[in-house]
Amino acid sequence: MKTRILFSLAILSLFACKEQAPNVQFAYVDSLEKILPEATYFKDATAHTDVARGEHASFQFAVRANADISNLKVTVTAPEKDGTTLSDIKKGFVGYVKVGRTNPEPSKDILRSPSGYFPDPILYQDTKNVPFGTPQPIWLTVKIPTDAPTGTYKGEVQISGQANGVSFTDTKPISIEVFKPIIDKTSLWVTNWFFLDRLSYLNDNQPVEAYSDTYWKLARVMAKTLAEYRQNMALLSPLDHTEFTEENGTWKFDFTNFNKLVNLFKEEGVIGRLEGGHFGNRIDGSWSGDFGLKVPIIEKDTTYLKTKALSDPKTRNFYDQFLPALMDNIKNNGWAENYVQHIADEPIDDNVDSYIEISNYIKSILPNVKIIEACHTSKLEGKIDIWVPQMNFLNEDLDFYKEQQEQGDEAWYYTCLAPKGEYANRFVEQPLIKTRLLHWVNHKYGIPGYLHWGFNYWSSKGGITVSGDPYSDASGLIGSSGNVLPGGDCWISYPAKDEIYPSIRLEAMRDGIVDYELLKMYAEKYPEKAKDMVGITVYNFEHYDTNIGDFRKKRRKMLEALSK
Repeated sequence: MKTRILFSLAILSLFACKEQAPNVQFAYVDSLEKILPEATYFKDATAHTDVARGEHASFQFAVRANADISNLKVTVTAPEKDGTTLSDIKKGFVGYVKVGRTNPEPSKDILRSPSGYFPDPILYQDTKNVPFGTPQPIWLTVKIPTDAPTGTYKGEVQISGQANGVSFTDTKPISIEVFKPIIDKTSLWVTNWFFLDRLSYLNDNQPVEAYSDTYWKLARVMAKTLAEYRQNMALLSPLDHTEFTEENGTWKFDFTNFNKLVNLFKEEGVIGRLEGGHFGNRIDGSWSGDFGLKVPIIEKDTTYLKTKALSDPKTRNFYDQFLPALMDNIKNNGWAENYVQHIADEPIDDNVDSYIEISNYIKSILPNVKIIEACHTSKLEGKIDIWVPQMNFLNEDLDFYKEQQEQGDEAWYYTCLAPKGEYANRFVEQPLIKTRLLHWVNHKYGIPGYLHWGFNYWSSKGGITVSGDPYSDASGLIGSSGNVLPGGDCWISYPAKDEIYPSIRLEAMRDGIVDYELLKMYAEKYPEKAKDMVGITVYNFEHYDTNIGDFRKKRRKMLEALSK
């Protein structure tokens, strides 16, 4: 009898333990798929990727359990082949962010999350707690050296943690096939405007005094991040980083801080071109208002910039002295060949005359400086040298911009809160492949540059309202017009202590920049095949093939052909 009771208790104990044992899903998901927090089905696939030498291989996995997971940890056995190891690996957990203001003009393929949360930041932390039933995306990035031997490298990814108080582990193989092409420096001009007045976000939200030791340390963090993601232009304002003194109408200029910033960004590999920040803006702040130029106002120990009309004698007096001094400084530092200058952002037909007047004036003093501008008007022939229309304006007036290129100008494009609809952009609610295809658009239409205004606009300023916590709500609003800044428009990176976390969109953008280089190589070797491949991927500005499986096949085909 006693034996039966003990046996029965043992069986009950076994069933109890069995009920407590967690059911943990661990599945590979293509890194171009966004794993929404409501996702429940993951068809496991082989974790494999094809790369050129010099780029990055990305992997994504989903972990989900029928219990809360505590201390989820990821361990990677570096991919290896014949004694060569790909050891430069970053691993992180993809976080979810709210999009509190949805895109008012959504595309047909917009991603819809019932909770309003979407995957975006890649959090570089050792462990993560995961709520019951919620999928946790894991992101791995493997940097491929330019001298890596070709062939297939094999490694492993292991997860571990506790669920229902029971420890678990699981392991999956990963493989990377490295092909012959080499991607070193990239030729596509890319500028994401960054904001050094937000460095407090990298400093435990404590103020950072301009040009302090902390400032220079965190400015370098910014530069390193931009370079890592293949940005090769830096927007730095000579006006904002120059010290001014004035006596009886005679100005003196100390470019020390400006020069130190430029050299810092050059050291980190960002500056292929130096992009001088805007000299002017709209005088009255209205969209159709005339442009003026910013002039320093010195009051006791305070200096600030005030926008004044070009006709104001103080404006002319200042710029008559500042422009030659700035150019002497640029030349003396050996930067003249790669220096381009903004005048004022987004001129339109209504205020183009005031822009033309300023451009004529600046070119009369600095005739050899290239003017670059994000523009909403085509009435600037001879007044700017690098045209950067919004993508939809490029689409609508493509023949005009091609003509400007034939005449020796450059024509790029930019995206921001617009265009919406079916256009490719960087919005959180869009399929991730559309962010990558931005730079297939560059290749298809022979457009050598891309601009975006928001790398890290993490706090409200200048009429733009955001939550102030980029992890809580990724959307924004322009208060004066009510224009929604769709999720992700204001930033494509996230702040942490002494570092910047990328988003999965920033990773996709870097991959797209590499695709641009591969497409150039492919077009040189197989022009008709390249034209066909791009043509059935980007049909036009508002029509794309976003099938991820077919995209992977096209890219492998290109790598195979370039390896012959």
